Amino acid sequence: MSVAVVTDSAAALPAELADRYGVTVVPMWLTVGGEAEVEGARPLEDLVDQEGVTTSAPTPGEFEQAIKDRLRSSDGVVVLTIAASMSATFQAAYLAGEAVGGPVRVVDTATAGGAEALVVLAAAQAAQRGDSLDAVEGTARDVIERVRLVATLPTLDHLVRSGRVPGLAGWAGNRLGINPLFEFRRGKVRRLRPALSRDAALDRMVGILRRSRVPGARLHAAALHALAPDAGEDLLNRVRGQDDSPDAFLGGFGPVMVVHTGPGLAGLAWWWEPAPD
Repeated sequence: MSVAVVTDSAAALPAELADRYGVTVVPMWLTVGGEAEVEGARPLEDLVDQEGVTTSAPTPGEFEQAIKDRLRSSDGVVVLTIAASMSATFQAAYLAGEAVGGPVRVVDTATAGGAEALVVLAAAQAAQRGDSLDAVEGTARDVIERVRLVATLPTLDHLVRSGRVPGLAGWAGNRLGINPLFEFRRGKVRRLRPALSRDAALDRMVGILRRSRVPGARLHAAALHALAPDAGEDLLNRVRGQDDSPDAFLGGFGPVMVVHTGPGLAGLAWWWEPAPD
């Protein structure tokens, strides 16, 4: 049985990896100056200083078309979306799956960005091995339970405005000059103890990864950034020093994610693959 994997552009999945593993990425939408445009229609840098930019999920029709296109050359499709707690994307994909019917599975990854990308990659690699539809979905759900995402931002202003964290947290971070840290897991944002500098925040994230190590397990990781490639590269190099052969990549946040986080985010997503029995 051949299985195809479809996701949304909230996953910080580099284009070369999507191409290598045959992943279809359905783009999300932005509204800029009252005009709707598909994500990726203009350079990310052009959107940073724009006021009043809003985001929206792909439509059910867009997911339906992507699913139908993949079913022409495969026996089943697994659709993996950004957390339903953050976006209407899962609902749109679910409606599309219901409309198409047949061998389609729609799964809420309960995460976003690089963590979502890691779930997608695990599923796509299982599909490439020739696993069944049930097995590919099962792989995705297993990684969802294991994957973690931690990140730091220069300011929480954007997250506060989006309603993702309490306003007081953003005020405290700005007032004290600290570097806020947070974890996004299982559909929820959890504030972590802040760091006193950017470098200390990166150290703390790598420390969290190190303490989560599973003996004998293989590390899969994504170093993330939002218009902060130097911080992303720094994190990637630190991750590569934590494991003999990590499966790691650098992922940049797209416009939809940056609208909510603002520029300057640096983060780590990872999961530990247990050694075979």
